[in-house]
Order: sequence, then structure tokens, then C-alpha cells
Amino acid sequence: MRAVALAAAALALALSACAPATDGSESGGSSRPGAADVDVDSPKLRDIKADAGIAACAPGDASQVEDGLPNVTLPCLGGGPDVNLATLRGPMVVNLWAVWCTPCREELPILQKFQEKHGSTVAMLGIDYNDTQPEQALRLAKETGVTYPLLADPQARLDYKTPFPSLRGLPFLALVDADGKVAHREFVVIESLGQLEDLVEKHLGVTL
Repeated sequence: MRAVALAAAALALALSACAPATDGSESGGSSRPGAADVDVDSPKLRDIKADAGIAACAPGDASQVEDGLPNVTLPCLGGGPDVNLATLRGPMVVNLWAVWCTPCREELPILQKFQEKHGSTVAMLGIDYNDTQPEQALRLAKETGVTYPLLADPQARLDYKTPFPSLRGLPFLALVDADGKVAHREFVVIESLGQLEDLVEKHLGVTL
């Protein structure tokens, strides 16, 4: 019993390190950190984005499909066109991350390696989720070498938007197939390039 209790405590500690601070409200209303009115496009942010070499956001042109990404339009982090997620098609890796998420910081360079090696076959898209610090987010992207497109969801609009679950922790990964369906989704920390390659090949049927 003592071993079980210790394991549970360790799991709770790990999850709390990946979750944003709140005031204890479970309503998901304006008390959440992401509910603030955050400007993710300003001259300063555009300069940081350009200096980091982050790619432009690319809106899709397809219609919404069943089991596809949520019908939610998000702004491009650091300026650029808004993107309706439901219009995107894969194969694509979608990663939800934030400045406050320590594991996210550690996996961003690995995601960039995947982009550099396989970006012509499988697209990479990052979403800065429930994060009220767009400048710090862009600086983190620059620090970790991220150059793939980045959207922003400071209001946490993706929370519980089917097929996404309640996004109480990060990082979160979604794999989108060529038809636009979310073939796989999970809370997972990517610790190696091989780990992500295996997930993509298994769930998207892509040979890398």
C-alpha cells in the first residue's frame, strides 16, 4: 500500500509540473490564465518571429470532416493569417505546448529535428496553448531552434473541443492523416526522434 501511495504521489507531482497555475476554479471561465485578452501580433512580436526564422502560418482550404481537427480558428503567433484547424490536412503532427510547461521546453528541439528530417513528408504544427506570454513563447521557440509554423490559443479555446479532451496538462500530441482525421492523440512527452518517428509510422501509415 505504501508503494502504491508513493507512486500516486509521484504521478500527481509530475502532472502538476505540466499544468498552468489556476485559482482553483474548475469552471473554465475567465479565471483561467488563458482567458485573458492577449495580443499575439505586434510589431515587436513580428520582429522576434522573423529573427527566429519561424515559418508563416498556412490556412487550409478543405472542409471539416468527422473526427477531424476542431472547427476553431486560431491566430498565427507573431503575426500572419488566422488558421481554421478543421481545414487542415495531413499527414501532420500537431503539438500543443506552452512556456509554463517544462517538458515542452525539453521536447521542442526534438520536434524541430523531425521537421528538418521529415517536414517534406509530414508537416509539423505547433500551438502555443493557454499561454499569456507570446513574447516569451517566441523567444523560447528561437532558443530551441523551432522554425515550423506556430499558432496561438491564449484563451484555451481548444479545451474539450472534440476530438480533443480536457487539456489540463501539456504537452499534447495529435496526429492528423491525409484525410484530415485525427488518427491518434495523447498526452506524451517526446524524448527522442525515434519515438516520434515510430508514432507517426504506426498511426499515420507513413514510411519515413
